Amino acid sequence: MKKLIIAGFLTSLCACAATENSDETPKASMAPEQVTLGDMSNSDATKKLYEALIQKNYLAKMAGSDRVAVLFDDNQFLLQPSINPNGIDRILMNRFYAVHPKLVGSKDLLVLIGTLNHKLNFAKFTLRENGAVIQVQGAATFVDTIELEEIRRFMLWTDEGLRQVGHSLPKGAEKMIKPIPVMQGI
Repeated sequence: MKKLIIAGFLTSLCACAATENSDETPKASMAPEQVTLGDMSNSDATKKLYEALIQKNYLAKMAGSDRVAVLFDDNQFLLQPSINPNGIDRILMNRFYAVHPKLVGSKDLLVLIGTLNHKLNFAKFTLRENGAVIQVQGAATFVDTIELEEIRRFMLWTDEGLRQVGHSLPKGAEKMIKPIPVMQGI
């Protein structure tokens, strides 16, 4: 019986000695609150922004080497970091709208774009593709590091501004100007 107790005691000591003696506790993967993009190329900054957005549970997809497509509140944004090594960095936020062929090149469309640019400050409105596409672009500026909450709020502000623009357009305009999806296959 003594031999059995001694063997059990030795087994317990060996088991304790075999366990790892570490003060480190396993760390859960926390979503970042901010992302540092300074001193990077635009493509490296885009990759880092994409990874931060994914960790923060955004539905995002790389849309080229320097752009990230993001689904936000049922709308799609195209985010494009523009890193300036000597100063202020920006993340350009774009939305695109297809223009009905009846409106392409019309005076009414040119007046609308000019009026929007003159009266609103949340984004710049530009005609592209010979007037067949409206680009809405805003920019969040920062130096080296940007809070992900700031990006969220900027998209929310832009989204709300575009919603207000949509309400102010004549009835039926939603059939003439439609959002272009930038996220394919998600």
